[in-house]
Amino acid sequence: MNKNEQKIIDLIKKDAYISQQELADSLGLSRPSVANLISGLVRRGYIRGKAYVLNDLKQIVCVGGANLDRKVYVKDEIQLGTSNPIRTTKNAGGVARNIAENLGRLGMDTTLLTVSGSDSEWNYIAEQSLPYMNLEDVTHFSKATTGSYTAVLDDDGDLLLGLADMDIFDLMIPEWIQQHVSLLQQAKCILADLNCPKDTLQFLCKFAKSRDITLILVAVSTPKMKHIPDKLGGLSWMITNLDESEAYFQCDLTPTEAVEKWLALGVENVVITKGKEGAVVGNKAEEIYHVPAIETREIIDVTGAGDAFSSAVTYAWLEGESLIDTTKAGVVNATRTLQTAYTVRRDLTALQLQEDMEELL
Repeated sequence: MNKNEQKIIDLIKKDAYISQQELADSLGLSRPSVANLISGLVRRGYIRGKAYVLNDLKQIVCVGGANLDRKVYVKDEIQLGTSNPIRTTKNAGGVARNIAENLGRLGMDTTLLTVSGSDSEWNYIAEQSLPYMNLEDVTHFSKATTGSYTAVLDDDGDLLLGLADMDIFDLMIPEWIQQHVSLLQQAKCILADLNCPKDTLQFLCKFAKSRDITLILVAVSTPKMKHIPDKLGGLSWMITNLDESEAYFQCDLTPTEAVEKWLALGVENVVITKGKEGAVVGNKAEEIYHVPAIETREIIDVTGAGDAFSSAVTYAWLEGESLIDTTKAGVVNATRTLQTAYTVRRDLTALQLQEDMEELL
């Protein structure tokens, strides 16, 4: 055991029901970091049968993409067929990974299930991610390349072109996810993005329904709407934008019509985003609500705003908020993320999100 693991064992011996937050405060670590340490101690047999461990290890399991995000900012109007002056940055990215970091910063115990290469790109992603999520169940393939996404942005931060090297995610097949059943069946929520193959998402729908586990699907792009399972029974939430929904249903829709179509397929709760027009949310038990976007003149970078929205919706719903307040949390977190240069905003905490909601709504 390392020094921090030994300290955790010593504190548990004094109080078997000590919470992870109390452990984090005692060690001067974040709660997700403590969750990582405890998970390792449980797997290695140092901790068994403690009530607080069983409760705290009811994690959110995020399944899907983790990749290196490169952002290329074009300084002037882009000109095709010639050289353009740019500046570049890199960050850990991927929809499932970004959502996991948001949730970790919000104080939720989160595990990431993904695949990667055994390369420097993954080492960078892991270094940036470890403080906020458990990475022990990531599968590494020595002959594959870690996923990458290159966003070409104009000087205002608007996306001009996205380039995705995501072939590795084809390895997230049902046989792969079935190796993690013991983790999944302990989850209080499974969130999966559409980087996962269709058969894998179909397995997760059946799995979550049979065990009454909250399952959230998050769309990632229009082309990957083809990964939507044929049967959506057992799906607790569908989070998608209007363009993605129109691509799936192959017709023009209003946001309200899109919500109604997803509900008709058996999804329990649906939220449809439409940029500056806000979001529309609904379920069969309540009416359909429109939550306006928050006007902001300061948009630094749009990358990560959708993931910020999805993570705050997940967080607020699991915290017991109403349907409309859950969506408002998503809108607020997305707005604040637009105002930063980071894919996941650095000041995010549960308290900060609450203060932002009080200020902006």
